[in-house]
Amino acid sequence: MVVQDAVKKETSIIAAGTGIACVLMIVVFFILHQVVTSYAPEGYAPFDIPVFLGAIGGFLIAVGNFFWMGLTVQKITGMSEEETDRARSTMAVSLRYRTMLQLLWVVIAILAPFVNLVSGIVPLFIPSILIKIRGILSARKGR
Repeated sequence: MVVQDAVKKETSIIAAGTGIACVLMIVVFFILHQVVTSYAPEGYAPFDIPVFLGAIGGFLIAVGNFFWMGLTVQKITGMSEEETDRARSTMAVSLRYRTMLQLLWVVIAILAPFVNLVSGIVPLFIPSILIKIRGILSARKGR
């Protein structure tokens, strides 16, 4: 299967936005570490390797999920009208597996000591927020 240019373009936009948001999240972790640790117990506002591993893992899962969704949409748009039931089934199966992948990552972020819980889960919400912001901005431009 050849990946269409629209899927590549949208995935690159989501990847860039999610990457920028992850860097901003890490900066917030650093600022909180500098401010909070001066009067709170050690480890209360961590800034260590698990923060970075959580951000990287969350980024990969979030962008991978979006790319997988794009590939699925590309696949079902190539189907004929007679294959509507199969297209619906394909999209449902894709959603199920993508949700299970995200749930697996959340469980890993919760249980694994080498991943920071917050920095691992926050990136999963970023693509959805970016899509909504882009929709609002494109509606305002009259597209």
